[in-house]
Amino acid sequence: MVYVAGFDIGGANTKVSLVKVENGILREIQTAKKYFPIWRAGKDKLVDILREITDEVMHDVKLEAVGVTITAELSDAYWCKREGINHVLDCVEKIFKNLPIYVLNCDGGLLTVEEARKEFLKVAAANWAATAWMISRIIKNCIIIDVGSTTTSIIPILEGKCAASGKTDLEKLMCGELVYTGSLRTNVAAIVDKIPIRGNYARVSSELFALSGDVHLILGNIREEDYTTETADGRGKTRLEAMARLARVVCADIEMLSEREIEDMARYIYDKQVDQIAEGLRQVYSRLKPKIREEIPVVTVGLGGEFLAKRAAERVGFKKIISLEDFLGVDASIIAPAVGVALMVADKLVGLKDIKIWELKHK
Repeated sequence: MVYVAGFDIGGANTKVSLVKVENGILREIQTAKKYFPIWRAGKDKLVDILREITDEVMHDVKLEAVGVTITAELSDAYWCKREGINHVLDCVEKIFKNLPIYVLNCDGGLLTVEEARKEFLKVAAANWAATAWMISRIIKNCIIIDVGSTTTSIIPILEGKCAASGKTDLEKLMCGELVYTGSLRTNVAAIVDKIPIRGNYARVSSELFALSGDVHLILGNIREEDYTTETADGRGKTRLEAMARLARVVCADIEMLSEREIEDMARYIYDKQVDQIAEGLRQVYSRLKPKIREEIPVVTVGLGGEFLAKRAAERVGFKKIISLEDFLGVDASIIAPAVGVALMVADKLVGLKDIKIWELKHK
């Protein structure tokens, strides 16, 4: 029996999974995550956050190794990606001094910390490769749509292997595999530039007045407890407060606009966000289509898997849509890269026979 921890260390959220593998079979997954905006809270506090979420899942377990994937390097807490990767690895080494640490790269390989420092650009923002590896062990041909709080990754899988065209964030933005729109943190002004109101269109303010989390809270796509980031105005996360923020996007307020009008605004923005993801999906699928002979499924992942990824797949015309939740549970789906990198390390240590466990214990 082995226990492996996997970390997905982002600029806004830090996540950990603890996987238990026995006789090559995945038996249990425990997860924890913490909203930690590193540019605001301060990079010097990252060690404390890592310790805090590690303590949530460990419970006297003896770890065999640690897997790490990093996206925090993009944060403007760092001058450049080299600085960000090195700082995050410094923090991980402080906590796990006597354990093997493996760092994921964008080729789906696991590097030592020393190797990762030398190849920092290949390590930067490689978390999607862990999700690709994990799902390719379950479904051999598919397109993954992982909608997190901030971004959407679109990852093609062919014949059990990742078939992504892009490696870096820049490359992925150009080829449709990264869409910078998410379930919670996206500025509404980055989704739409105008909104229909009272038979006309109102251009939107480019201020940070409301986030995608407000839209999805108003529409019931998320609950208050799912809204894990701070709000644009620092106020609470009730539906009324979300409506007040959204009204402000068109320089109005909840006395000037009716509840119905604000709901209609939210529905319009939601529809346009689905369009953003669908556009990326079409771009990826257009490259993939000549290489496949039959219709392939879409696998939805992340907090926005059901209400954004699924809707985008339907809009593009996909008929078979599978949720990762059905394989690994809700919590594991939301932090899929952390689970994936833990499983990759476990596979390296002892070999995994199967990760499709229907009797898996989720905690």
